[in-house]
Amino acid sequence: MRRECPRRSRIQKGKATAPAAAARLALAQSPPPKLQSAGGPCGVAFLGGHPRSGTTLLETMLDAHSGITAVDEGDAFQFAIGHPLCPGGLTPASAKLSLSPATITRLRDAYCAALRQDAGTSDGLLLDKNPSLTASLPLWLRVMPELPVVIALRDPRDVVLSCFFQNIPLNLDNANFLTLERTVHHFTQLMSVWRAVREWSGVRWIETHYEFLIADPAAEGRRIMAFLDLPWQESQAAPHLATRPAAITAPGAHDVSQPIHTRSAGRWQRYEKHLTPFTSALSAVQL
Repeated sequence: MRRECPRRSRIQKGKATAPAAAARLALAQSPPPKLQSAGGPCGVAFLGGHPRSGTTLLETMLDAHSGITAVDEGDAFQFAIGHPLCPGGLTPASAKLSLSPATITRLRDAYCAALRQDAGTSDGLLLDKNPSLTASLPLWLRVMPELPVVIALRDPRDVVLSCFFQNIPLNLDNANFLTLERTVHHFTQLMSVWRAVREWSGVRWIETHYEFLIADPAAEGRRIMAFLDLPWQESQAAPHLATRPAAITAPGAHDVSQPIHTRSAGRWQRYEKHLTPFTSALSAVQL
């Protein structure tokens, strides 16, 4: 199975991300000796995971809480932390970064200010939802080690198919989804970074499975809210009715405008023969 696209020259540029992907994994496998914050928390949590893992559904559920404002795939991190630290992108040398307390304070203050501007508020908890930045957590947590991390998980076969089937404008990120082989490779690379990061001592994280979330939104939602130290609100069980909907730009925007359903779970079974060559690679990612 292959998706045809007339802009092959742009697709080839996706190969340039391979060194950066290797650098991210190296950074994840080289945790700092001790995670220590240079300042107090600034009321931010991160929501990530691989694209099409249910992050948009979870974003709308959390944003339906009166004390949470979600920012959908903004650029605050890249603007305030990613680019200043690695203007040319991540390299193997990034694993040797040494940040002074003054530098950490400056970076985190710039990030929190940028996120507040994107959110249009400084009240309550700000939720930075951006699946692509999951791969940047090894760098992010060096600056904000107290950052609460929420990771959305889903059956890898459904994730891969959903990414592959997306009909969206081409860029360097989603060029990875033009073939099943490249999609599987991207998934295993990103989730390998997360698997390494979750072994770091001192990281505050929680994982949530899409299949559990759609089967019992209230039960799974309460578990996530307890992690965020906030009470569950009944309006969160029906996020499509929220009076303050998140400004969603992700491909899942249409799906989350409807009541929560289970129709997308197990979709991979209709395409099982196409996924058979990738069974071993996907099974190796133990989530």
